[in-house]
Amino acid sequence: MADKKKILIADDFQLLREDLTELINNQRDMEVVGTASSGKEIVNLARNTEYDLILMDIEMETMNAGILATQEIRETDPEAGIIFLTAHETREMIVTAMGAGALDYIVKGCEDEEILYHVRCALKGNPIMSNKIHETVMQEYARLQQSEKSLLFFINNISKLTATEREMIKLLLQGYKVHEIAEARSVEVSTIKTQIKGLLRKFGCSRTKEIVQIIRELNIEHLF
Repeated sequence: MADKKKILIADDFQLLREDLTELINNQRDMEVVGTASSGKEIVNLARNTEYDLILMDIEMETMNAGILATQEIRETDPEAGIIFLTAHETREMIVTAMGAGALDYIVKGCEDEEILYHVRCALKGNPIMSNKIHETVMQEYARLQQSEKSLLFFINNISKLTATEREMIKLLLQGYKVHEIAEARSVEVSTIKTQIKGLLRKFGCSRTKEIVQIIRELNIEHLF
């Protein structure tokens, strides 16, 4: 039989490390060649140990120790294979974790056979993700694509704004109301309302709050 695949385990919970070690060592095609209880330990272990895959907990000495360790390991070894095995299942954590370059993300508490299946798929170069994890990642990808389109749309329209319209947006970002903008610019309220209607048409919005919200979401307030 071919050589066994070498696995590293990082988790600050000793019992879980022992259970995972026993599970993997009972397999004919893989073995545990090292364990760590912190992000710092797994980084050092990965540098000094020959391995094929790391099972990495996210929360160890800090809330994101596993993510930071993954980033550090992949800086020196971009091909490092890492699977997050964690109790965290929030959208934000999933996106952050996968963004660190992990191959897969398994939620603690699943059946042993599911863990082994994910590990073997990753070792074969065909990592899988659960439906929920995959859906979350794809939703974030779609959101980023939409943000990029929105950014290009807004940048294009911003380039066509008059000096007066730019000043109005600047005041809107500062929380000014229509009558306050009129006072600040020493013009009639009706004039400001007419100018705002023009702004809304340019940006395809129905309210000034939408323009302000999108500008903030796209992080382009500095353009005003």
